[in-house]
This record gives sequence, C-alpha cells and structure tokens, in this order.
Amino acid sequence: MKYHKIPDETIRRLPIYLRGLLLSSEQGRQSISSRNLADFVGVNSWQIRKDFSYFGDFGTRGVGYNVEKLTKQIKKILKLDAAPKVALVGVGNLGSAVLAYPAFRICGFDIAAAFDINPKKIGKKINNIVVEDASKLRTLKKRRINLAIITVPRDAAQQTADALVKAGVRGILNFSPCYIVVPKKVKVITIDIAMDLARLPYYMPAS
Repeated sequence: MKYHKIPDETIRRLPIYLRGLLLSSEQGRQSISSRNLADFVGVNSWQIRKDFSYFGDFGTRGVGYNVEKLTKQIKKILKLDAAPKVALVGVGNLGSAVLAYPAFRICGFDIAAAFDINPKKIGKKINNIVVEDASKLRTLKKRRINLAIITVPRDAAQQTADALVKAGVRGILNFSPCYIVVPKKVKVITIDIAMDLARLPYYMPAS
C-alpha cells in the first residue's frame, strides 16, 4: 500500500513511534494513549495524533491505541513487516559496530550480507555474518537484497554506491562523510555524525 502527500517529517517520526511501542510492549502494556506514547518518545501528543491521521483511525476514544495492532500497522506502512534484507559494505570499525547493533533486528531488518575489499577481512565472521568480497555485490539482485548500508571511506563511497545501484539496490543508508549521486529512483539517507555534532555547540549557552 502506498500513501500519497505524507510529509517527510511524519515518515521520519514513524520509526520513533515504533520504538516507543516496542518499549511499551516490553513493559507489558497492551494499550497506550497518545499522551503516554508522547512521554516515551518526546513528541507532543497532538503531533502523534496528527501523524497517525494521515493513515486512518488507529485509536479508540477513551481507550487509546492497541500496542500490538499499532506496531503491526506502522511496520506495514514503513514496509518493515516483511523483514527487509540489508547488505552492508565496508567492515571497518564503524561497519563492524553497525553489524553488532541490535536495534536493526528489533525493528525488523535482516542484515543478510556484508562486503569488504580487504583480503584480511574477507571470510571472517562478524555477528554470525561471513564477510564477502565486494566483487560479489552483483549477486544482491538474485538474493533479493535491495537495501544497503555504506560504511566505506569517503573516496570509495561513490564507486560503492554505483555498484549497489547496478546490483538493484533502491535504498541506501550512507555513513560515508560525503554526498553521493544516484538515480532518482534510488533513495539515499546520509548520516554524518561529525556534521551533526558540529551543530550542537551553537545551541549551547555561552559560558
């Protein structure tokens, strides 16, 4: 199912709501109000209700939201209900940390493959995943893997992205500190930790 004219900010908040629901489920909650969910995720309750209104009527007045049902609905909207397979390229310090990050599996992702060009890393097992030669990226389409995470050095990022696109990847999470160019049909989200950190001092009061 596709939803049209949904603000990007709403889509960005849906995974936050999902995390709050998963946490509330772990605490044994079967239902939750927008106010309680707001306390979990740090978003105003009116914003939560507005975001959900784009997709239908999820709650019951006076009762709130059924945690299990709403979790399934958000996963369906985000297309996480089918456990999307993900490939990671670049098994250095950051890549290894990403492979070990438990929240990916909690959210429904299956990191199914990892690649590197370093012969010393190829063949090694990290978090139950055997590192493969990056020359095998072309096999991703046959393996029905259309999401990828890039954790390679900056000078290798564009070449890696080109190879992923050629292999049928349609969504890329880019941790490399650079801008990469891809066709319009491919979605790229870049996370640059240093750049985000560089913004932080601006908001701090002068000492």
